[in-house]
Amino acid sequence: MAKTSALPKFIQLSEMLIREIAAGHLTDGARLPPERDMADDLGVAVGTLRKALADVEAKGLLDRVQGSGNYVRHRPAVDSVYAFFRLELLKGGGLPTAQVLSVDRLVKPDAFARLGGHTEGHRIIRLRSLDGVLIALEEIWLDGAQREAVAITDLSDSLYHFYRHELGVVIASVEDRIGVDAMPNWTPAAFHLNAGETAGYIERVSWTAAKKPAEFSRTWFDPKRATYISRMGKG
Repeated sequence: MAKTSALPKFIQLSEMLIREIAAGHLTDGARLPPERDMADDLGVAVGTLRKALADVEAKGLLDRVQGSGNYVRHRPAVDSVYAFFRLELLKGGGLPTAQVLSVDRLVKPDAFARLGGHTEGHRIIRLRSLDGVLIALEEIWLDGAQREAVAITDLSDSLYHFYRHELGVVIASVEDRIGVDAMPNWTPAAFHLNAGETAGYIERVSWTAAKKPAEFSRTWFDPKRATYISRMGKG
């Protein structure tokens, strides 16, 4: 099977830290370990870690004090790769990764037919994990007008990263409808829940800043492994 391209390591580290801060695992004002110790613990080069820390700092979630250390700063929302990925481990947080199983260009389903300007769409089926724990099955539809063909090797762990950098499409908002549903009859054997089993369910429409629908998706997740969390700041 062809493989997706992984996000750059420093972005993976940055996103991991952002999600750990959002989950409260890294408290406001907490001092991170010395950079060399932290790099050793994470198994990365110091330069890679520093690039990740610089990204977190640029998003306002870190104060880097020369000669003192790196201090966590909480903010209600930041512009991160996984800003709209709202599944977390039951303990909170977890770095998302994805395994794309298939990409096909097909006639769009009724639920997505009214969205976008083309009768066809790219149907992406993938598995999602958090910190290596398999949690969800996703069916994603991208309007066919966005691109003639999409291959598994075109995609990274974050589709929104692919949309922004390869298609010039920036997701500005999403509408989620959350409930429970039976796993679909096409559930792959690679997922640990079987077709017909009850699972958590998210139906999403993603919109650009111009209020144009860009994506429709359905996600079935294991509520024994993950939960849906949406954090909002004060209005």
